[in-house]
Parts: sequence; structure tokens; C-alpha cells
Amino acid sequence: MGSWYGELLARIDGLFAGRERVLVAIDGNSGAGKSSLAGMLGVVYDCNVFHMDDFFLQPFQRTRERLGQPGGNVDHERFLAEVLGGLETGKPFRYRIFDCRTMAFGGEVLVRPKALNIVEGCYSMHPALGQPYDLKVFLQVPKDVQMERILARSGPVLGRRFREEWIPMEDAYFRAMDIPAGCDLVIDGTERN
Repeated sequence: MGSWYGELLARIDGLFAGRERVLVAIDGNSGAGKSSLAGMLGVVYDCNVFHMDDFFLQPFQRTRERLGQPGGNVDHERFLAEVLGGLETGKPFRYRIFDCRTMAFGGEVLVRPKALNIVEGCYSMHPALGQPYDLKVFLQVPKDVQMERILARSGPVLGRRFREEWIPMEDAYFRAMDIPAGCDLVIDGTERN
């Protein structure tokens, strides 16, 4: 684990002073380690972890106009209503998981209020979501490391889709919204434990 891990934990710990709820976003390149980092934080802290992958567009939302917008391939409206709206209540709530493989909802998650809540995934800092985060983290890796990880995780067929479709969409979002510049921590995710 990089030297940044201790700094990240210290930053999170420092946020608990005077707050009932802390909301952290982890955005960055596919294959940079966002889900892994959120999982590690879930071991350290008793927290909720929300995955932006659960909020991709339903078929009827996938219009040329919507997909042409930087970061437009995520259902921001549903994330705002179901997750951010649910967190604001301070009470248990449910949200639906959208499964891209079946192009349908694949169940619900019951969320209980916790002091720490982590939103991980590309597009988690899209301006359409407002500015709800107490800490914003950006994970990045070089393109060769990114593709190596994606191929190992997803295989050559999906790897090609990542290279030709999804990575260019992510890169357009990062550039258009200047996501790294607005983050509290920018981390090189090349080093893994």
C-alpha cells in the first residue's frame, strides 16, 4: 500500500470531529483500484459503500444525446433520489441495483445509517450530483497499467469495449469536468498491496 493510505485514513478520521455523517467519494480511471480501496476502507471502518456501477442508464435512458454528454451514461437522477436523498433522511432506506449484463434491476440494498459513507466509481463526482462530499479522492493509473488490469479482470472481449468505448467516455468526463483538480487527494493507484 502506498504512503498515501495513512494520509487517507488520517483525513477520514479527522472528518469525524463535529460531524454525525461523513461522505467520501472515490473517483478515477477504470482499473485504478477504486472498488478495492473502498473495500479496504470497509474493513477498517463500519461504513456503507455505494457503487456507481449500480447506477448506469436503463435502456430507455440511453439516448444519443444523453450518451454524448460527458458523464451522461450514469443515472444521476436516480442516485440523487435514492442514495443521496436517502442519506439525508438519517433513517434506513433502500436503493435499486441496475445490472448492465441483464439491462434490468437486479434487486435492492437496504442501507442503515452509518457515520461513514463511501461512494466509489467513475462519475461519482459529476456536477449533476451537487457538492455533497466531505472528502474527494481521485485514483489514477497509467494507461498501460489500466489495460493490463482490465484485461486480467474482464478478458479480451470486454477489454476491447473498455478501450474503444468506456475509457474514452471516462476520459472525456475527467477533462470536461476537470475532476482531479477538484479533489482533496489525487492518488497513484499503481502500487497495490
